[in-house]
Amino acid sequence: MLKPSPVTPDEVKRHNLARVMRYLHENGELSRSDLVLLTGLNRSTIGALVSDLAKVGLVEEVSGVGGSRGRPSLVVRTSSSHNFVLAFDLGVDRIVAAAVGLGGEVLATIHRSREDGPYPVKKAIATILESTDELFASLPTGAVWLGVGIAIPGVVETELGFIRKAPNLGWIDVPFGQLMTDSLCAHIGVCPTVVLGNDANLGAVAEFVRGAATATSSVVYLSGDVGVGGGVVLGGKVLAGGSGFAGELGHMVVNPTGEPCNCGSRGCWETEVGRDAIFSAVGFLPGQGSFSDLVAESLTELTDIKRALSGVGEWVGVGLVNLMNSIDPNYIVLGGHLAEIYPYISEVVDARIDQSRPNTQTRAHISLPSLLLNSPLAGAAEAAFGPLLSDPLHEMDRAFVLI
Repeated sequence: MLKPSPVTPDEVKRHNLARVMRYLHENGELSRSDLVLLTGLNRSTIGALVSDLAKVGLVEEVSGVGGSRGRPSLVVRTSSSHNFVLAFDLGVDRIVAAAVGLGGEVLATIHRSREDGPYPVKKAIATILESTDELFASLPTGAVWLGVGIAIPGVVETELGFIRKAPNLGWIDVPFGQLMTDSLCAHIGVCPTVVLGNDANLGAVAEFVRGAATATSSVVYLSGDVGVGGGVVLGGKVLAGGSGFAGELGHMVVNPTGEPCNCGSRGCWETEVGRDAIFSAVGFLPGQGSFSDLVAESLTELTDIKRALSGVGEWVGVGLVNLMNSIDPNYIVLGGHLAEIYPYISEVVDARIDQSRPNTQTRAHISLPSLLLNSPLAGAAEAAFGPLLSDPLHEMDRAFVLI
């Protein structure tokens, strides 16, 4: 029987640096005493770790709130504006890009519209490269670029950077991570780490780390562009499933006699609550704008919109009950078009949930996204920070400084 290799002092230090870095990134400024309590490490060890992180420009110590005698106490915080990642959300009708600093600070954003429908891979790459140039131009000289995160509306093998299927983009079996890395290498002469993720999974991570569900251990995030996607965080970890493709919640069958779905089934949840079903219910044509914009332009009375969407609201409620019964999350966060219509259907949804679940059962808290960025974009930034948060000093050696 082989004995496990002993843990080396360097490995212990690397692990502790990562812990301190993650606490500061996710919780904001903390005193050294706070870090001692959170990590269980002694004060001298925390001092040495903070010093190492400060030397490479990841953190800084500044005066915080005055102590009991009026003396300012020192707090440790991330150097947010100095260290950043680029995040991209490839949507059905737009690409949104952002430069995001450590700690989640939004430094710059770009919104680009595109025509609804398939999106050639080469065109997507060209748009990302153009957005990268614009974001770089908005940042100060000396800022440190740490990586790229991209949210994809489809089935993604994150470890391989491979997109198995993204129907709304028209992509099948695309090695997009490698293509993006190679393109950035050729474009700017630097080969960053590019992390891909399913948009709903990344949305769930963002809401868990920074958004509506920070005070809980489980959340379901529902994305909504054309159909419905789902990301699930349980016990602080993304639910990947046996093959890594969990979260296709839009293809949960809720109405066996319903409309055909493009997946080949019938009565999938997204056929009842997807964008086309919503627009059809209120008499809008897809492709003319967002639901909110069309409502504002139509001057339709609130009561008429609520009445038109009541059937959609019933099906939203049915699906949410299924999620509560099968997953039992603490929070369900509605994104995309579901967030847009929720104010009009909340009463119908609540009534359906109350009718379907006994009073003795707890129910998930239903929430709208609470982040400055859209949730998948914020999650893409968190994914891009992942390598740094796992090994801060090593990743800083690989980082690119803007000149």
